[in-house]
Amino acid sequence: MKKQHDHGSGHTHTHSHNLTAEHFNRAIIVGIILNITFVIIEVIYGIYSNSVALLADAGHNFSDVIALILALIASLLIKKRSSDKYSYGFKKGSILIAAFNSLLLLVALGVICWEAVNRFYEPADVSGSTVIVVAFIGIIINGFTAYLFVKGKDKDLNIRSAFLHMLTDALVSAGVVVSGVMILFFDINWLDPLMSLVIVCVIFVGTWKLFKETIRLSIDAVPEKIDINEVKNYLKGFEGVTNVHDLHIWSLSTSQIALTAHLVMDNFTAENNLLKSVQSGLQNKFEIEHTTIQIEPLSQYKDCIGCN
Repeated sequence: MKKQHDHGSGHTHTHSHNLTAEHFNRAIIVGIILNITFVIIEVIYGIYSNSVALLADAGHNFSDVIALILALIASLLIKKRSSDKYSYGFKKGSILIAAFNSLLLLVALGVICWEAVNRFYEPADVSGSTVIVVAFIGIIINGFTAYLFVKGKDKDLNIRSAFLHMLTDALVSAGVVVSGVMILFFDINWLDPLMSLVIVCVIFVGTWKLFKETIRLSIDAVPEKIDINEVKNYLKGFEGVTNVHDLHIWSLSTSQIALTAHLVMDNFTAENNLLKSVQSGLQNKFEIEHTTIQIEPLSQYKDCIGCN
């Protein structure tokens, strides 16, 4: 932690790196390789078995690959050093890439949905046994990939997101297995396009939420999981703090939150202990790691015209 003193004001700028970052990156790479392999298998056998459900699930798993790649890029961009021209480094790049890919996914969902609807009017014979086998492989691959993130899911938001994403996909693959069983034993071929539409809906919910959040983050909105009033009240709760103003909370990247704030104090000498306590509290309670705090005396705040 660094501290600066300037005419009676104190600043603290903190930045911490997750100790599990290297393990997380290795897990992502393994997940990418497994899911790309599975996407290729699903596309080949989806075409072979004439199954739109398998092709839709391939699109779903391809979205996993994109999500994992984005998580890896975000992790690498966060580590990239800042420069004179890019004082925050390239952290925002991960948000822009996420927005672009979410748009591509929405387009792909439209294509899959159109094909599934057409299958209702023009049913095609589907190989139920092939659908069952390939989708079951998906359960194993997605389940194993989710297992790779179990140890760190409670310590890192990116790891938790990847874990939940892969666990959800394992459940979707289970749904495809169910449709395959119904087709194989009851010859109900319309279940294939129906399952395709269900998968599309599952993907759409997550993709639309991702798209909206990337737009929010790109304009420096307060992250959804943060209640700015709760943070303000928390800061006011520190001994000696009489007011909080110029409080700003935004995302530096898809995984890192920043905060700046002015704390008004009636006892300015308490600065040193306060800065350390504020930084630690914000990280532990709100998972805000990148903080800049300015301390100012009550007399200075009374004369501040532009304070908010």
